[in-house]
Amino acid sequence: MKHYKICVIKGDGIGPEIVDEAIKVLDTVANKFDLDFNYEHYLMGGAAIDVFGEPLPSETLEGALNSDAVLFGAIGGPKWDDVERHLRPESGLLKLRKGLGAFANLRPALVFDELVEASTIKPDVLKGVDIMVVRELTGGLYFGEPREKQIDKAYNTMIYTSDEIRRIAKVAFEAAQKRDKKVTLVDKANVLETSQLWREVVSLVAKDYEDVALEMMYVDNASMQLVRNPSQFDVILTENLFGDILSDEASMICGSIGLLPSASIGGKVGIYEPIHGSAPDIAGQGIANPIAMILSAAMMLRYAFEEEAAAQCIENAVKKVLKSGYRTKDISNFGAKEICSTEEIGTHISNIIADE
Repeated sequence: MKHYKICVIKGDGIGPEIVDEAIKVLDTVANKFDLDFNYEHYLMGGAAIDVFGEPLPSETLEGALNSDAVLFGAIGGPKWDDVERHLRPESGLLKLRKGLGAFANLRPALVFDELVEASTIKPDVLKGVDIMVVRELTGGLYFGEPREKQIDKAYNTMIYTSDEIRRIAKVAFEAAQKRDKKVTLVDKANVLETSQLWREVVSLVAKDYEDVALEMMYVDNASMQLVRNPSQFDVILTENLFGDILSDEASMICGSIGLLPSASIGGKVGIYEPIHGSAPDIAGQGIANPIAMILSAAMMLRYAFEEEAAAQCIENAVKKVLKSGYRTKDISNFGAKEICSTEEIGTHISNIIADE
């Protein structure tokens, strides 16, 4: 039996609800594949602010560093919107990523055949869409200094080093080697010096991956192309701010932000979380879609534990649940046989895994 220690951060809003379903699925997988998961629970975000007065307590960061992976729900909400910026829930997440050295954010955007009508884009445009956004996560505008907001002006600093670009580029090219062997670098090199450096460094890295094609695209054009012809993309490589925006755009191509997982890797410990927020407006109602969280757990099995068979088992079960017509409220208008609660979807996925 293999043993893994998982730092669980449920967070705020719908976070506890969807994390509970991911743990339910993981427990079923553990029984099937002879795995042992030791869950250690910690507070972060608004929940931590209420108890400790800060969004990332030292014991949470220490617990994450001493685990094999972090399973993370979602944080934030209007309750904490008016606190100082460094005390906001989102600041805790930025510090967690930085503290763990999780510099590479992997965000897959896959169109499920059963939900092709859920997107606002025409079905014939969506055929074959399977994109991996590789976003640099610990540099750029989000972390650059100096930064300041004054009464009548404000400024931020975008900084990237060659080493930061080189390491994220390697992640993108290695991902592409396992997919359709194409990397699209998205930048704004006609305006930004940082983007010019990105082009120089990524072009050098590309020479070590002769089997992978490299193209370069300005971010404004890439935003349009994602809607116009998304199937042209395989791996999208980009910096922090552009990646944040483009990955959310890619999620809506797929029909619902509640379907898409992510993995933040590169350091000692990775963070596995859905790309959506805490959705406080629906928290506690049992209608949140847990699939993105469950698929994030599958990414944890793949990237943190190298349990590929267990990861695929979860992904296949999700596909079967959707094919069977089980839907949460956000996708209930598209081929629904039964409208399910958050808990019911998790149970259906677990039952399929157990029965296979």
